[in-house]
Amino acid sequence: MAEGEDKTEQASQRRIEKARDEGQVAVSRELSMLLGLTAGLVAVSMQFNQAAIAHWLAQGLQRAQYDGGTIFGRAGITILMTAAPVAAAAAGAYGFSTLLQTSFLLHTSAIQPDLAKISPLSGIKRLLGPQTAIQVVKAIAKLGIFAALLWNALSRVLPLLASSPYRPVGTLLREILDQATHLVLLLLGAQAAIAGADVLWERYSLAKKLRMSRQDQKDEHKESEGNPQVKQRLRQLARAMAKRRMMNAVPKAAVVVTNPTHYAVALAYERGGAGAPRVVAKGADDVAARIRDLAREHRVPVVANPPLARALFRVEIDTEIPAEHFKAVAEIIAYVWRMRGRAGRR
Repeated sequence: MAEGEDKTEQASQRRIEKARDEGQVAVSRELSMLLGLTAGLVAVSMQFNQAAIAHWLAQGLQRAQYDGGTIFGRAGITILMTAAPVAAAAAGAYGFSTLLQTSFLLHTSAIQPDLAKISPLSGIKRLLGPQTAIQVVKAIAKLGIFAALLWNALSRVLPLLASSPYRPVGTLLREILDQATHLVLLLLGAQAAIAGADVLWERYSLAKKLRMSRQDQKDEHKESEGNPQVKQRLRQLARAMAKRRMMNAVPKAAVVVTNPTHYAVALAYERGGAGAPRVVAKGADDVAARIRDLAREHRVPVVANPPLARALFRVEIDTEIPAEHFKAVAEIIAYVWRMRGRAGRR
């Protein structure tokens, strides 16, 4: 099966977030271009003064035959002073639109050196790849649309220019500007349609790229939830360590209360201690037998008290016994101490 052929499942939220962290987000350059053009046109409209332009053009035409160099110099300065804020507004809007589409994601990997990007073989693969073909088709379609709109505009403007020697400059300029405004609105409308289609396409392309196979979903689930076999092994190790710690506490216990065969609970208590006796080890069946053996081996008293053993078995390890068992446990510990005292006097 070819790679990606079985990727029929939608990307999970974790997959989407991981791709975003890697800089993979849907960005439409056509939308950024639309906002850049719009900002540039707004900047032009804020500086535009039709009466001033008509006056400047009329004076320029009258003086051009006497001082053409000055006229062209002033025209150049005027164009630069007008174009600078327009270019700044367009560039700012383009950059802001890109950041807005990525939710202000800044990914530094795009500007880091990558030898694969300058590899001739990788470059050929990119040129012959499907993404390049799609971009070429999009560019040709866009160029065709814009060319058709420009041709339509020229077919309207050329007759006006042909009649310019016989018409007032103000009237001619106004008609040309009307046609230019009409063309700009058509171009913006076309760019808006192209941008809308491109946004949908980029989102579709990214969603398709991030699709997952069923095996990918299983692997992700294992990665997020943890491998069940590994988790089971870790639980086994934890239980084994807890059991060793529990068994190591038996030789230091004050007494072991038994069922006498089914349960065994080891209690720790120091004479004069501030706290209550604590359960330091407990077990049933085989574990209970091991606790009893360790207790006898280290001469820890073993006392049979089935009701108390069953009650203390429900207390967690390293936890003080409940208050309702204080009296019964105190009697047992006191009995153990008396027995030890008698044994000591002997």
